[in-house]
Amino acid sequence: MTGQLGRIDVTVLPVSWTKPLPPEAGGSWSPALSPDGEHCAYISDRGGRPQVWVQPVGAELAFGVDTGPEPVTAVHWSTGGGWLACQLAPGGGPRHELWLVRPDGSELHQVAGFGTDDADNVRWLPGRSLLAVTENLNTGLLIDPVHNTRSVVAKGSLTALLDVSATHALLRIGPRGDRQIVTRDLTTGADTMVALGEQAIFAADGTIYARSEAGEFPALIRVTPDGGVTVVAAAARAEVEAFTLTADASAAAVLWNVRGGESEVEIIDLRDGTRRRVEPLPGAVVSELSWSFDGSGLVFTAEGPGRPHGVWVHSGDEVHAVSAAQPAPGSVQPTLEVFEAHDGLELSGWLFRPAGDGPHPTVLWFHGGPEAQERPGHSPLFQSLVDLGIAVFAPNVRGSSGFGKSFVNADNGVLRYAGIEDVRSCVRHLVASGVSDESRIGIMGRSYGGFLTLAALTRFPDLFAVGIDVCGMSNFSTFYQHTEPWIAAAAISKYGDPAADAALLADLSPMTRIDRLRAPLMVVHGENDSNVPVIEAEQVVAALAERGIPHRYLLFPNEGHQLLHSTSRATYLHETLSWLSKHLR
Repeated sequence: MTGQLGRIDVTVLPVSWTKPLPPEAGGSWSPALSPDGEHCAYISDRGGRPQVWVQPVGAELAFGVDTGPEPVTAVHWSTGGGWLACQLAPGGGPRHELWLVRPDGSELHQVAGFGTDDADNVRWLPGRSLLAVTENLNTGLLIDPVHNTRSVVAKGSLTALLDVSATHALLRIGPRGDRQIVTRDLTTGADTMVALGEQAIFAADGTIYARSEAGEFPALIRVTPDGGVTVVAAAARAEVEAFTLTADASAAAVLWNVRGGESEVEIIDLRDGTRRRVEPLPGAVVSELSWSFDGSGLVFTAEGPGRPHGVWVHSGDEVHAVSAAQPAPGSVQPTLEVFEAHDGLELSGWLFRPAGDGPHPTVLWFHGGPEAQERPGHSPLFQSLVDLGIAVFAPNVRGSSGFGKSFVNADNGVLRYAGIEDVRSCVRHLVASGVSDESRIGIMGRSYGGFLTLAALTRFPDLFAVGIDVCGMSNFSTFYQHTEPWIAAAAISKYGDPAADAALLADLSPMTRIDRLRAPLMVVHGENDSNVPVIEAEQVVAALAERGIPHRYLLFPNEGHQLLHSTSRATYLHETLSWLSKHLR
């Protein structure tokens, strides 16, 4: 079957968004509209690995854009419509290459992220064939695909390029939890502070819109060229999670984080201040808002319990699916649990509870970051465990985002001990409320959640019957030695300085107390992970083998910090269910 994209003939394939996906599928994400809003590019792993697809909005036909064998993690459509900028993850690892390709699949070539470099923070400048890119969190580049040139706009440690006007660059500078947005004069090199935060863009007249983190909860602000500041969107108990601006700055779409991690989307007319809600949303959790260049359509991803990431377009007053699966029938909807930590701090988490009276065997799941947030999204693992009669509790302990500045910084440095103690507070709540059988509680987590899993298993060895560490840090010293340099530099504000705080980091490291670990432990890692390098898993596995602790080691080739291939996720899901069932049921 053939169709047309502009004046180019392409071969297209039928794609139904109503067909159920296998449980290991990630769905579709990273949507980008063509300038006129008529087509949408996005990433989908429907073929087994993440690839670029292009689909007419409102049609069930799509075609794949061949970018080679490596998984693609994001796609960006140029404002002129002539190029797709694709971020590739060689070997599934955290380092990204940036390639350009025509929407019909022709003229594929690499423009950034060469060798060991990492290309991130990709943005097409509105109305110009220029691409803003940051390499290695220290070099801001402008790439001109027409003249095939690369020019350095800004350099500096922990510096990311956000946007460029005719006279200034808009930069984000600093480590995690302490980032500033500044403008840099391209003639003099002088910096001017704009706001505390991470996201900002220029309007055509030089006005800056920024997500400010100066207050307890992030807000959207407007900063005029003369320095005047206006609050565009703010709330007392909700966060402005992200925003996107139309090219003519007539409207902003604001993504709100509310009620412990649910999403709301609001469109604000920036000329008269009128607001309207995008509803109903097709999923509880929304991300990746983006306008078409002409402002005719707003695209985003949405997910929910039993519904993988899907791509949707809001146009006029309606929301249309581009590539999205129907929710799996019988999916368990979680409840938000609120309780007190050992020191009285309010904690919360999402409880997935099996049918029947408790107490149930239970698994605690801890997210990464630690600045990430557990939200009521799609998790094949959670749904599968509940089907086996195992409850899942996914808490947001201190250090999680979504609950204000004080909460997200409440585990920095020496305060991390309290964050580890939050794990025990979660168990106490589950047992006291009758959810959990205290003799059959397991713990698992990914990345920082993997660290928290190891820390809890070594500090509270009698609390858990089983554990699973997914790419978690086990020794801060080896983590700092072997992770990417820019990751190490940005992490100091959260964990501590590897030299000045060596004693603290050693005491916090699970390897320091590995002799106390007694629960059977499965360790999962990607062979090409350069974020949390594989040595963090290897030293745990070696210690368990030496001490005769029951363990299982899953090492995935061609994967990095995330499992990007559906075959890997299927193996992980099967082995995790088997391991937890064996030790909890």
